[in-house]
Amino acid sequence: MEEKQPKKGLSEQERLELAAQLDKDLDAFISSLEKKRYTEGWPEDRWEEEMAKHPFFMQKSPEPGEELSPLMEGLQQLKYDPQENTEQELADTYKEDGKFYMQHRKFRMAVLSYTEALRYKVGDAAYKAILYNNRSAANYMLKNYRTSLQDAQKALELNPDYDKARWRAAQCASALDRFELCVELCDTILQRDPTNTAAVEMRKACLAKKAAQQRDSRKEARQEREKQERWDRLVTELKKRMVKFEERKALDDERYLRPRLAPLEDFMVSCDENGVLSWPVVFCYPEFQTTDFQQQLLETTTMQDVLEQLFEEPLECDKAGLYRAKKVNVYYENRILGLAYLVDKSKTIREIVAERTFVAFQGTLTFYILVKGSKQEESFITQTRIPLKIEY
Repeated sequence: MEEKQPKKGLSEQERLELAAQLDKDLDAFISSLEKKRYTEGWPEDRWEEEMAKHPFFMQKSPEPGEELSPLMEGLQQLKYDPQENTEQELADTYKEDGKFYMQHRKFRMAVLSYTEALRYKVGDAAYKAILYNNRSAANYMLKNYRTSLQDAQKALELNPDYDKARWRAAQCASALDRFELCVELCDTILQRDPTNTAAVEMRKACLAKKAAQQRDSRKEARQEREKQERWDRLVTELKKRMVKFEERKALDDERYLRPRLAPLEDFMVSCDENGVLSWPVVFCYPEFQTTDFQQQLLETTTMQDVLEQLFEEPLECDKAGLYRAKKVNVYYENRILGLAYLVDKSKTIREIVAERTFVAFQGTLTFYILVKGSKQEESFITQTRIPLKIEY
C-alpha cells in the first residue's frame, strides 16, 4: 500500500500574504454592500410617522375613515371578521371598544361601538340591557338626554332589577324637566334602597323645580292675561274716540301701533285703568329742522300747557327768542288728504285726536310748531302735499 505524504505547512511569509488577501477580500465585500440601498425598512425622513402607524407602537386608535396600514387593516379584519368570530364574540369586541372610548372620553365613538354591539342577536337579555345602559351613559355625557332616557328605559324593560339603568333614567328625566317620571323613578329607587341619599336629593330638587316652574307658568299666564286686558281696553278707547291711523291694521296688531322712532320705540300709546290715554308725541320745528319728544303725554293735557312746558327753557337754536307759547301756531298734517290743519291750542290732546281730519302715523302723534306770521309758517301752509292712497 502506497504511503501518504504529509502536508507541507505554510511558511510565515505565506501566512502573512494569505491574511492580507483575506482582509482585502472582506473590505471589498463590505464596500460592495454600502453601494446597495436598503429598500425594505422605513424611510429615514418619515420613520417616526411610519412607526406611529404600526399596531405595536400606536399611541391612539385610528379615526373613522382614516387610511390604515396593511398590518392594521389585517388585524382589524381578523378582529371584526364575521367568518372568524361568533356573533357573541363580535358583540363582546364592540362592547370592549365602547368601554375603551368611554374611558378616553370619546363618547360619540362609544355610542357607535355600543350600537354595533346591539346589532348582533345575543340571547341574554341582561347582556343587552348592559349595552343599552352603556350607550345611555355615552349619550348622557353628550347631553343627548332624550336618547339617553330611551336607552335607559329599554335597559329596564330587559332587566327590571337594573338599578344603574333606573338611576340613569332618573337623571335624564330630571334634565328634561319630566318631573313626574323623575319622582316615580326616585320613589322606586328608594323603595329598593331607602338609604340612597342621591335619590332623596334628586327627588327633593325635582319637586322644588316643578313648583318653581308651575309658579313661573302661573305668573307668565297672569302677565299674558293682563297684557291682553290692557290691549283690549286700549283698542276699546281708541275706537270710542274714532282715532284714525295710516296703518289699516293698527287696531288688530300691536306691531303697527309701536313707534319706530328710537326715542319713542319703547313707549307705545297706552291706556290706564280709568280709560285715559298716554301718547308718544313728536314736535317738529321746520325752521330749525329739529324735533322734541314727549314719550307719555296725557291726553287730558291742553296744547297750551304742552307749549308752556316745552318753552319753559328757551330753545338753543332760537337765538331771537321768538318761540313762546303765545307766539307760535301748531299744525298737524293729514297725509291721506294731503292737507295741513291748524290746532286750537285751548283743546286737549284727546279733543285734537278725535277731530275728523286727524290721522296718527305709526302709533305716534306729530305736530309742527312755527312762529305766527313767519315766512316758515307761510311756506309750511302753502307747500304741495301729495295725498297717500289709503282706503279704510
